[in-house]
Amino acid sequence: MPTTGGGTLFVISAPSGTGKSTLARRLMESVPGIAFSVSFTTRPRRAGEESGREYHFVDDDRFDAMVAAGGFLEWAPVFGRRYGTGREATDARLATGIDLLLDIDVQGAAQVRASGRDSVSIFILPPDYATLESRLRGRGSEDPADLAARLLEARREAMGYDLFDYVVVNADLEAASQELVAIVRAERARVSRRKGRVMEILDTFPAQD
Repeated sequence: MPTTGGGTLFVISAPSGTGKSTLARRLMESVPGIAFSVSFTTRPRRAGEESGREYHFVDDDRFDAMVAAGGFLEWAPVFGRRYGTGREATDARLATGIDLLLDIDVQGAAQVRASGRDSVSIFILPPDYATLESRLRGRGSEDPADLAARLLEARREAMGYDLFDYVVVNADLEAASQELVAIVRAERARVSRRKGRVMEILDTFPAQD
């Protein structure tokens, strides 16, 4: 059940190449009061990426130290690299009342779910397999072996769609973005999340005799 204190943790996940990072970025641009959780990763930076913006890029030794210290809310190996969400930064941001968006892989989303932490999970799907394959090939960042592995993994991950609270099909970027925004706004309007504000409003009503 949602809690009434602090911000809401939104988890967006998808098979590789589905467009979740683009959707996450558009959500951040469209909805005020939501912050992006920058994950840690051991993978190399891609062209145009900056450490601290897309990811915190760290080496294996730093990542190992954070795992040993319990520094991750979730972490997982993905195609030979590791990704993780910093626990301390997540807790601190949510405690301020700001909503937080996690753009993480399916394994990470499963760990958040298993932790019992209150969250809203959203799964992104492509309109079909051919579109997913085309998007991955167009990215041009994987060799043929890695591409084949990602496509194989995509089917397995897609079969777990029903473990999430919502599913958004990214057939049209604008339509999918609007649907994602609608989910966030609807979740914010839940009675359990608005209770504090409701009580403030009710306190302005005159007392009854």
